[in-house]
Amino acid sequence: MEYLLPDAQWARIAPLLPGREGCKGGRGQDNRRFVAAVRWLARNGCRWRALPAEWANWHTTYTRCQRWARSGVWAQVLAAVQQDDALHTLLLDSTTVRAHQHASGARKKTGRKPAGAAAAV
Repeated sequence: MEYLLPDAQWARIAPLLPGREGCKGGRGQDNRRFVAAVRWLARNGCRWRALPAEWANWHTTYTRCQRWARSGVWAQVLAAVQQDDALHTLLLDSTTVRAHQHASGARKKTGRKPAGAAAAV
């Protein structure tokens, strides 16, 4: 399961996470597993309840993720990752919306002729 979070990435963000030596609160022994689980959820676009049990309890993961968001941990992690010169990930949304040709905002044809056209004949 650790393969979702390579050692180089973990080394970059580990010092920013709560639970390390000298920090108030619980121990961060499972921080890497937690971050990998959140990354798995984001990567697969799943709901929290779809988190496989071998990763972690979905509710515990959700609660911890929300707590980290409120305390600014995720913002610090994002800022650290964005400073990385080797960050070459590009995300594209491939969603397309098809619409009928008349939905494009073109001028509507009512079928009526202008008032002056009938008098000119």
